[in-house]
Amino acid sequence: MQTSFSDLKFLLYEVKADKSYGLISINRPEVMNALNLEVRKELLKVLDGAEKDDSVRALVITGVGDKAFSAGADIKMFQTMTPFLAKEYLKITKSASDRIENFPKPVIAAVNGYAIGGGLELAMSCDIVIASEEAKFGQGEINVGIIPGVGGTQRLPRLVGVKKAKEMIFTGDLIDAKSAFEIGLVNSVVAKADLIESVEKVVAKIVTKSPLVLRLAKQALNRSVAGIKEGLDYESALFALCFASKDQKEGANAFLEKRNPKFHGD
Repeated sequence: MQTSFSDLKFLLYEVKADKSYGLISINRPEVMNALNLEVRKELLKVLDGAEKDDSVRALVITGVGDKAFSAGADIKMFQTMTPFLAKEYLKITKSASDRIENFPKPVIAAVNGYAIGGGLELAMSCDIVIASEEAKFGQGEINVGIIPGVGGTQRLPRLVGVKKAKEMIFTGDLIDAKSAFEIGLVNSVVAKADLIESVEKVVAKIVTKSPLVLRLAKQALNRSVAGIKEGLDYESALFALCFASKDQKEGANAFLEKRNPKFHGD
């Protein structure tokens, strides 16, 4: 059943009425489902609609195509971004991730390919992450001269431990789905062809539970991560500060020009 969100340009949204969940698909496969501001705004709009729809008992987020869940932010935005613009950018990007994390219904990420940078941050804001065997994960912001700005420095260490989070963020390296499972970044890894079916099996169990009790359980579990708001606010300030540096511009330009960046520490 298709919903009334007929004006979506970068997302697909379908209510699986017979299975009581809504499926959100990031629909920019030509750029590996990169997350620009329009994607985030549409995501907020769909979340608002899904919250009001009593037929939707859970949400699933995935990416269109067979390559990427989301390869993160659209780096073109960063070529001319200033610290002030970075703060304005984060108002929307953080709102989307925070909305998912605190959404009153369970949200599951079906990671069908690359989940990098903002794509990984989006997945981490979901309650459960199920990945295909071909999925790859990484916080690659360091490679373009910035730090994670939408929860990577806060949610990642809470999931995998500080030491592993530092390794991933300092190197920008990718890890495979098996490694992601072993460090607790994802809940389970399944064959690519079985991804949606596997997610739907989890959804089928969840939607039989009390919506009220699920909401209360999620609120209580989120409260167990004490101090995350202060950490996220501090991360935002440092993320914006990156855009006052020459290294950030060099990183963005080098990425788009497909060359290795030359960082000088200024």
